[in-house]
Amino acid sequence: MLTVRSNSCNLSIYFTELLQETNLSNSGNSKSKVVALLSGGLDSSLAVLLMCRQDVEVHAIVYMTHFGCHIAEDKSGCSHDPFPMAEKYGFDVKMCHLGEKYIEIVKNPKFGHGKNMNPCVDCRIMMLNEAKYVMERIGADAIVTGEVLGQRPMSQTRDRLFQVEKETGLKGRLLRPLSAKLMDPTVPELEGKIDRDRLEGISGRSRRRQMELAEELGLEEYPNATSGCLLTDPNFSRRLKDLFTHTPDAGYSEINLLKVGRHFRYSADTKIIVGRNESDNDQIEALKSRADIQLEAKDTGSPITLLQGMPTDDAVEFAARITARYCDDKRARSVPITMSYRDREEVVEVAPLEDSVLKKIRL
Repeated sequence: MLTVRSNSCNLSIYFTELLQETNLSNSGNSKSKVVALLSGGLDSSLAVLLMCRQDVEVHAIVYMTHFGCHIAEDKSGCSHDPFPMAEKYGFDVKMCHLGEKYIEIVKNPKFGHGKNMNPCVDCRIMMLNEAKYVMERIGADAIVTGEVLGQRPMSQTRDRLFQVEKETGLKGRLLRPLSAKLMDPTVPELEGKIDRDRLEGISGRSRRRQMELAEELGLEEYPNATSGCLLTDPNFSRRLKDLFTHTPDAGYSEINLLKVGRHFRYSADTKIIVGRNESDNDQIEALKSRADIQLEAKDTGSPITLLQGMPTDDAVEFAARITARYCDDKRARSVPITMSYRDREEVVEVAPLEDSVLKKIRL
């Protein structure tokens, strides 16, 4: 049964439903059962299929965040849609949003950030703790992940993998099928519920063996080998760090706005966002708040510009000049810019801003 949960869900209701579905579908069935973390990427997909090949019952969970990584609503992420694969191979998939608590670990990760704003170790621990609750509720034998020993320098070294087991209390219950032969056997392997000989011993960054496995298992479509998580992207991370620095209580709209447009830090209290194309314009208008000032050069091709924060006269003029710079009349000596604030409109004539000024404040 495939269930899509694309928004933040009540975990108690969610897992109660999962337990009911599991009991109904498995009446009289004694085969091994696992909970799998599935991103839709190649490694996690192969980990699931290695379980399916042993006739292990798989309950996969796709965890979503506001920083990309997953399918349904955010195409900026790393994921390949897992639902066609689940339908083809006959396993269960559910989606759940990690919500506000994930934002908090991005701000203050216990084990630190990676090269950018990625809290990879804390992220893995959070997802595994959520999956552990599912495992215990439905009586599964283990949690399965697509991690590969030595593939990622921050989160997939041997020491880090052991550390995650310790932090989550999952020693013996955390199965990494792609590197299983290089690690201590898990409880279901020792009990003979999962055949260790049919697992893999992959390590390092090469994907050659994974691609061979994909062919063996009939997995025809999978994404390229990139993290895809926006938190690993230098440009997005720079914007996010700036947002948390100047707006510590930033919400979903402010975070989602980081994914579109050009961003300029005018002052500690003021930020300007300028659309690059029609899609950006649509998203900026949809995500703006009532406190934002919107600017546009009407009657010509123009970006939608938002002025956020303290709308001083100088800041408003600066935002108007940026709007003029990026509209189709940018070579004119002056451009009429319409400013909208709540139910009021005002038109000002300004000269387009010079590129040399913009480069200094662009995020």
